[in-house]
Amino acid sequence: MEEFPGVFFRDGPSGRRAVLIGGPDVWEVVRAVKSTRAAEPDLEADEVVRLAAETMGVAPEKVRVAVDYWAAYPDEIEQWIRDAEDTERDAEELWQRERRLLS
Repeated sequence: MEEFPGVFFRDGPSGRRAVLIGGPDVWEVVRAVKSTRAAEPDLEADEVVRLAAETMGVAPEKVRVAVDYWAAYPDEIEQWIRDAEDTERDAEELWQRERRLLS
């Protein structure tokens, strides 16, 4: 928290995670930045930050804090992103199976 003002840590069922003060988890912001970059590959860095911030409803400064944290701890944040994507994929597969059964 001293190294990255604006970041604190929250414990939960899946473990301790970095969270922006007054905002979402750091991994969620980084995921939005990656998504923005993929959708708009020609944007300047500041525009990617601005667009991701607008999309998430947080200040661009918070996005910068999340990006800075990711730069220092990429493995941690990337693991949170992978875990979220796995959970989403599992939920989609479950929904599809239920849909096939009930159709």
